[in-house]
Amino acid sequence: MRQSRLGGGFGSFIPPTIKALVGINVAVFLLDWLVLGMLTYRGVPLSQWLVQLLGLMPPGSGYFFPYWQLITYQFLHGGFWHLFFNMFALWMFGSELDYMWGSRRFLTYYLLSGIGGGILNLLVNDAPTIGASGAIMGVLVAYGMTFPDRPVMIFPLFIPIPAKFFVILYAALDLFSGLTATESGVAHFAHLGGALTGFLLLRYGDRIGILSALERLRPASQQRQREHVRREPIEATFIEIPGRMAPGAKPVFHGASFFYKGEYISEETVDRILEKIAASGIESLTQHERDILYEVSRRMQQSP
Repeated sequence: MRQSRLGGGFGSFIPPTIKALVGINVAVFLLDWLVLGMLTYRGVPLSQWLVQLLGLMPPGSGYFFPYWQLITYQFLHGGFWHLFFNMFALWMFGSELDYMWGSRRFLTYYLLSGIGGGILNLLVNDAPTIGASGAIMGVLVAYGMTFPDRPVMIFPLFIPIPAKFFVILYAALDLFSGLTATESGVAHFAHLGGALTGFLLLRYGDRIGILSALERLRPASQQRQREHVRREPIEATFIEIPGRMAPGAKPVFHGASFFYKGEYISEETVDRILEKIAASGIESLTQHERDILYEVSRRMQQSP
């Protein structure tokens, strides 16, 4: 599958959360493939021990440790193409969501989608499960709900369809395959669980505060700083937002952080948007990013 509108390419800025998730998945795969797969302990390859320890094992296997396996199973993959397509989809569909939501919110959503996928798979299947596909399916649902009419190309047909229909079709195929191809070796119900969890998080996550879970893990000093910033008006001294910047030019923003629509907007947030303008032009911004810049400009005009 291929997204028809990316707002950049592999050379453009990739959010740190996406880089970290891809890096961890690739590092674990290389460790498994290049090192553990060649070593044995008591006649059993160490890669098998890795799956028993970190993969999501069935409750009756004797190796079921849900306290960490519901997270760690998301970072193991069964082969190169399994890893490649998951990480490709994460980059393609997750980058823009990370830009919009911020790293903490996106990471919370991603991991919880994977946990939900693992739980549903445990209820339906009695086999070890590995892979980030449940979390990736949650990302696809979020993309389809956030950009419902964004055209997406499906391999190998290459026919553009709205993202919302692409997600529905993908989920329907997973459901059909899960009910019929029981011996395929693919955890279709983990995909469906990730999709369902993602949908519920987007509908109700903010109401119960679960999507802001990682925000509450900030040190107390940062929490006090955020409360102080919440009460103070922005005091920006300079911002440049041209329609198209000269190559190599870098806009600058100096000002206090503030809250906008419940999101913490820091200088780093604004600088990241301005760097995106410098790299790809202002037309590459999402509507959410444009709204942030408008709010910054409005607050600057109100500053004494």
